[in-house]
Amino acid sequence: MAQLKSLSKLTAPKSTAPEKIIQFGEGNFLRAFVDWIIWNMNAKTNFNGSVVVVQPIDKGMVQWLNGQDCLYHVNLQGRLNGEPVNQLDRVDVISRGLDPYAQNWAFMSLAEQPEIRFVISNTTEAGIAFDPACKFTDAPASSYPGKLVQLLFRRYQTFNGDPKKGLIIMPCELIFLNGHHLKDCIRKYIELWKDDFGKDYEGFKEWFEKYNYVCATLVDRIVPGFPRKEIAEIQQKIGYKDNLVVQAEIFHLWVIEKAENMTCEELRAEFPADQAGLHVLIAESEAPYHERKVTLLNGPHTVLSPVAYLSGINIVRDALHDEVVGKYIKKVQYDELMQTLNLPMDELQQFAADVLERFDNPYVDHQVTSIMLNSFPKFQARDLPGVKVYLERKGELPKGLVLGLAAIITYYKGGTRADGAPIEPNDDQKIMDLLKQLWATGDTRKVAEGVLAADWIWGEHGDLNKIPGLTDMVEGFLNDIQSKGMLETVKSIL
Repeated sequence: MAQLKSLSKLTAPKSTAPEKIIQFGEGNFLRAFVDWIIWNMNAKTNFNGSVVVVQPIDKGMVQWLNGQDCLYHVNLQGRLNGEPVNQLDRVDVISRGLDPYAQNWAFMSLAEQPEIRFVISNTTEAGIAFDPACKFTDAPASSYPGKLVQLLFRRYQTFNGDPKKGLIIMPCELIFLNGHHLKDCIRKYIELWKDDFGKDYEGFKEWFEKYNYVCATLVDRIVPGFPRKEIAEIQQKIGYKDNLVVQAEIFHLWVIEKAENMTCEELRAEFPADQAGLHVLIAESEAPYHERKVTLLNGPHTVLSPVAYLSGINIVRDALHDEVVGKYIKKVQYDELMQTLNLPMDELQQFAADVLERFDNPYVDHQVTSIMLNSFPKFQARDLPGVKVYLERKGELPKGLVLGLAAIITYYKGGTRADGAPIEPNDDQKIMDLLKQLWATGDTRKVAEGVLAADWIWGEHGDLNKIPGLTDMVEGFLNDIQSKGMLETVKSIL
């Protein structure tokens, strides 16, 4: 076995570029997604920028990053244009990592660097929150939006409110309209701390509103993280002892909604990711893309899982290749869900093809049971809107989606599969109790009516028995699954 070198700028080349981006978060996702995108931009456009990473919480891993001079490898796996890909890229765009809890002066002095232009974050869904207990004098503020306001105020003062020194802020937290939520938190802190700002309050508030740009974004790349199983093999391949390897799928999509006080063209000029041939879309609104992802990626996942599982299939990729279930997945995706969206059809078809390629990842054994946790709320968010729009547009119910709902209901009955494997649903106790009680009646009509009437599951959609024909169709599928089995029931709708 070859002797491994430690990974640092003494043993591997590392480019240098002006620090243009402050990144709150040092985790796997940002390193495999945003930093990889910026690395590509540096290689293929005139962007020429590096990233300063700020640890958003007290206990983090910037010391690990700094220990490798912020060098690490991204292992991208999956299918691209039908071909399997398994590549390793050494990413070198992070200049340094800062811990604001131990180096607050260094963190705050970032505000004084004239070339800083962007702020990117992934502080988890809980990170974009307003905490009124945060004080302006805290060093640093405990919340992410609080730290950002401290930084913005220092920048405002340093550059005397220069319009050209505002920042473009692009959160990547997995919240719909994340930028809108973050902007709202920033405004609340500006209000909360106005006495601390004193005579600068009005000027700072106006400078923030006019010359800083908070963009909502949608991010999409599956990042399993550190490859524990393959790490020895990967390290042999690269020749380095890299303890920060991060594994991700080859697919990536970043939709950035331009801020209300700028144009798409202005943002593209400053952040030229599209010129690097990357799937980065700068758009007027991220909403249709959010809907597209939820409908065409998450929607099929939610119904294919119980259908595949009850057909004796355990892995998503195998479901796609199954003669019957594979056709079912395509029916749900192309003939049903795609017909309910409002984007151009060629765009939708391309996205759907990308989704199927992702399902077919030869390197990831994605267990269908891992998708089935909280199946009812998932169906409510991802598939039910499609059922209603399809009915409205076509005058009939989408059989594939309704069969998916019947499969979920059957899965929650428990018992055993045709191959003898025990069916062990795991969910909110209230849902488990309801299904147990309904199936105990032995009457599929009561099961269908009882599930569809549970408005605490269906939220604003209310009692689903009111949807014309739905109760009858669910009951019919429940009977067919009991009598003929899952596969034969699927065949009957293809």
